[in-house]
Amino acid sequence: MNLRTVLLTLALPVVLGTTRGADCCQEPAPAAPPLPARSVYQLDATWTTDSGTAFTLAELRGRPVVLAMFFASCGYACPRIVSDLAQIEATLPADVRARARFVLVSFDDVRDTVAALHAYREQHELAADRWILLRGAPGDIRELAAVLGVSYRREASGLFSHSNLITVLDANGEIVHQRSGLEGGLPATTRALLAAAR
Repeated sequence: MNLRTVLLTLALPVVLGTTRGADCCQEPAPAAPPLPARSVYQLDATWTTDSGTAFTLAELRGRPVVLAMFFASCGYACPRIVSDLAQIEATLPADVRARARFVLVSFDDVRDTVAALHAYREQHELAADRWILLRGAPGDIRELAAVLGVSYRREASGLFSHSNLITVLDANGEIVHQRSGLEGGLPATTRALLAAAR
């Protein structure tokens, strides 16, 4: 064994010990405070985005969120809801627009595949950095709809009858505003989103 090998052998434990000592003394990152009991983010479901990745609603924590339930083959109400969300998005100050997320969750666990939702995104030109399109298991869809107060029913045709709600969530996922129906109410919804962004 030459001198270089001996020196490296002696030095290695010291270096490793120093590294371990530095790591052991670092303070752990503070844990996030618990979610409020009424937070939508308490729901324990894993969704799938239109890019095929797994997603939980709790990933939205810390941001103002506008959420609506829809189905991609809807020919009347859902396109109007998406148009209303786009109008809200367009009126936001640039800093709030960058932080806000617009979430569309599908009722249709059969036809709204990843590919169908991605095609819907492209058709409606929904920005990938701000709009999140989700599909999920039937039980998770029902649970989210119940929490939001959304009623829906699959018809014999495969289409859905459903209530039309736009929901604003604050940084902790609590409902701070809902616009019901398809007429009016956008200024109030925008104000609620701006307040949630503070």
